[in-house]
Order: sequence, then C-alpha cells, then structure tokens
Amino acid sequence: MTSPSLESFKSNPLGSETTIEDIYDAFEFLDDWEERYGYIIDLGKSLPEFPESERTEDNYVHGCQSQVWLIHKFDADTNKLYLMIDSDAIIVKGLAAIVLVTLNAKTPQEIIDLDVEAAFEKIDLMRHISPTRGNGLRAMLELIKKAAAENS
Repeated sequence: MTSPSLESFKSNPLGSETTIEDIYDAFEFLDDWEERYGYIIDLGKSLPEFPESERTEDNYVHGCQSQVWLIHKFDADTNKLYLMIDSDAIIVKGLAAIVLVTLNAKTPQEIIDLDVEAAFEKIDLMRHISPTRGNGLRAMLELIKKAAAENS
C-alpha cells in the first residue's frame, strides 16, 4: 500500500488557487445561510479523490460525527504542508474544503500561527453548524496543527 505522491497533494487547488478570501467574497455575495450551505456543499464536491488505501484507523479523525479521514505530506523543498481530507457526509466534505482553503499548502509555521477560529468567525461558520460538527471541525484542526508542529 503506497501513500499518494507529493504531486497528487500539490494538484489540490484548495489552498493554492482557491483561498479563504474567495470564501469570504462568496459568503458576502450570498444572501442567506441556505445559499451558503449550498455553496459549502459545492465546495466539498471539489475535494480531490481520496485514496481508498488511506481510509485507515491511523488516518481516521476521532471526534467527528461523520467518518472523516485526514492525511498530510510535508515538502521539505518548499517547507509546505499539504493536506487531503475526505468524509462520508456531504456537508462535512464542504467543511473540510473550507479547512483546506485555509490551511493547505502553507508552511508549518503559518499553520501554527493562523487563528483559524477567527477566520471561521469572519464567516460566522461555527454559529451555523451543529455543535457536533463544530467538534469534528476542531478535531480536524487539532490534527493539522499537530502535523504542522511535527514538521516545523
């Protein structure tokens, strides 16, 4: 069982071509939370293919209501951490996409320094998802921050 190549991680547009600023702009344009949920679900559809071989206990994100897997790869040449996330739930895929646009393809120090809760607060995200989804989101963020700390 081989893990995905660095190139497959780098081909993910979330975090490089699509940024958190794009999310801010979209949320400002969309009138209500029903439209925003639709946008979040559409974002989730843009997640790159997650390798079936990586859906393992080691990559499972505990604390999520849905099934969620997270893998990462550090590129020492560019000092960037690349992420892949997948879920069995469509809204969680969308939340994972927001996490990726916020943290993917950043240096470990940028990830450690970024106040993700403040970024999510700017779009009022945590107030509009269930507490269990919020806990799952925090579990994802904790694993990413841990990976960043291990590679900083």
